Amino acid sequence: MKIYLLGFMGAGKSYWGKQLADHWQLPFYDLDEVIVGAEEMAISDIFAIKGEDYFRERESMLLRELSRQDRFLISCGGGTPCFQDNMDFMNDHGTTIWINPSIAAMVERLQRKKSKRPLIQDLDDDDLSGFVEKKLAERLPFYQQSRHIISSDNISLDTFTENF
Repeated sequence: MKIYLLGFMGAGKSYWGKQLADHWQLPFYDLDEVIVGAEEMAISDIFAIKGEDYFRERESMLLRELSRQDRFLISCGGGTPCFQDNMDFMNDHGTTIWINPSIAAMVERLQRKKSKRPLIQDLDDDDLSGFVEKKLAERLPFYQQSRHIISSDNISLDTFTENF
């Protein structure tokens, strides 16, 4: 089983990734955490010091490296599918699942963790919803290529286990 969890910031990829990997007894990787470990710096620092292009190249390389394994669940960063032909790669090498909650649910989650998110850390709460709507619209053509889509604010382990 090779699973890639996709979705926007605050969709619940890391949370559900851990739950599902444990349930299915798969090695779990949070791609952002793998990058932080490899670079030995926070993602916000990578963006600030080395730039987004460097981050995206590193992200793509590590995604492909992890994908060489026989079994895994990878929780991808929100932008992962949108760069370096990553979406085609993931669809060719495993099962892609897009977790797609409402914008309101994602904004509520993101308000609590803005400092850890380089793309939104400087936005006030009023601008956050507009940013999420705009950025999500840009990423939709990539997310919509997922093999499976879960569009709900009320998902559970059963949501996944009944469908996969």
